[in-house]
Amino acid sequence: MAIEFGNLHNGASDLPCRETGDDVVVSIGNLEERNESYQRSVINQIRQAVLCERLGFDYFFMTEHHFQPEGAENSSCPMLAETAVAALTKRIRLGQCANILTWWDPIRLAEMGALLDVISGGRLEFGIGRGYQSRETEVFGRLLGSSVQDQDRNRAYFEEAWEVIKKAWTQPSFSHYGTFFQIPASYTHWTHPSTQAYFRQPNVGRNVEDVLDFSRGKDSVTLKELQVFPRPIQKPYPQAWMPLTSERSIRWAAANGVNGYVIVSRKSRLREYVDIYMEEAEKNGWPDRADRGPFKNGWDADVHRGVVTGKWVVLTSGRDTVADRELYRRADAAVRQQWDYYSHFGFRNLLVGPGEEPWPKDRRVNAQDLLEREILLIGSPEEIAEEILSVKEAGGWDDFMFSTFFDLAGFEGTELEEQLEIYAAEVMPILRRECGGGVELPESTVELVPETRERV
Repeated sequence: MAIEFGNLHNGASDLPCRETGDDVVVSIGNLEERNESYQRSVINQIRQAVLCERLGFDYFFMTEHHFQPEGAENSSCPMLAETAVAALTKRIRLGQCANILTWWDPIRLAEMGALLDVISGGRLEFGIGRGYQSRETEVFGRLLGSSVQDQDRNRAYFEEAWEVIKKAWTQPSFSHYGTFFQIPASYTHWTHPSTQAYFRQPNVGRNVEDVLDFSRGKDSVTLKELQVFPRPIQKPYPQAWMPLTSERSIRWAAANGVNGYVIVSRKSRLREYVDIYMEEAEKNGWPDRADRGPFKNGWDADVHRGVVTGKWVVLTSGRDTVADRELYRRADAAVRQQWDYYSHFGFRNLLVGPGEEPWPKDRRVNAQDLLEREILLIGSPEEIAEEILSVKEAGGWDDFMFSTFFDLAGFEGTELEEQLEIYAAEVMPILRRECGGGVELPESTVELVPETRERV
């Protein structure tokens, strides 16, 4: 057995939360103050990712969210931020939960992912998702034909975009003709003599007739294939991840060799989710990007495959001091703010366990609700370690990968860094001991800073 550690940062505003006259909690501040808080947030994300490596975490995840005046989350370009992290670290794996494929041209996203993999020395963990917020999806996806108003169309776009990305990453020269994408378009005129000269050479991988169509004459040559550079270091391509919120998403991820990330879930549902994932993976012949066959139940640390989970964590002294009570008060305001935002999208249903009645539409969510449902963990390091071990047991994992969410609205970056340090010093050693040890990840050999040389 072994355990791996992840941390996810959602980009919540550090401005305090308060209840409005509409009985909804939001972060305070005008739009310019909100902008400044998100400027601090992205710096904090990079700082905390670097700190996570120093503290022994194995993964750092960021989300993708845009246009958030309410303060719950904002992380506009996770792979761009993680490129800065890549330049400052050597070991930690850089993941997204997730890049929303329906908001991007897949070739552009494939290029960005490949760049991060190259710069990080092969540490990209590529997140994929469909998007669920209309404000984001209609802005980015409408012109691409991936509107969230048509869920079947949105899903079809997502699946085809993922196929295009895999082609761009694995094939030195490729084309794609599907429902949404014609790559390259049949009318792409390309008469450039350099391209013709290059592909007429021997041993370059493709013949000129494979890449160019001369059937309309020498003055109307069109392009038949594209070549995307650079491709990722990891072969055949980086491991993919996706958030899991339904049985359908669990089965799709397992059937397509994609790791699953259960972000919000009752502990009582975890065994069901793990069992569905493993059942579907076995039924489909253990699909895996590297064809490595069966893996341990739930999570296999040797091959970094399977399904993982995470929880919000707030560390206290456990002695019910004034400081502990203040931490609880602030955490309660933060989760009320986040769930007042999330509940509009139906997230309340994720709080319901097997056989329970649906969550009442007019009932708001607070810290006590999340504590009772083991979605928020608050307590001393020993209490948190015990809770996390109970999560592992509940899900039936062999190896385990547990991801923490310290990012809560109203908390400053230095406060979150202190929480990370306490967790690493006092919780992670207990979990390593009880779970059979940690893992050793390889270090990047990419040198981004040149040596100073004497001029002759």
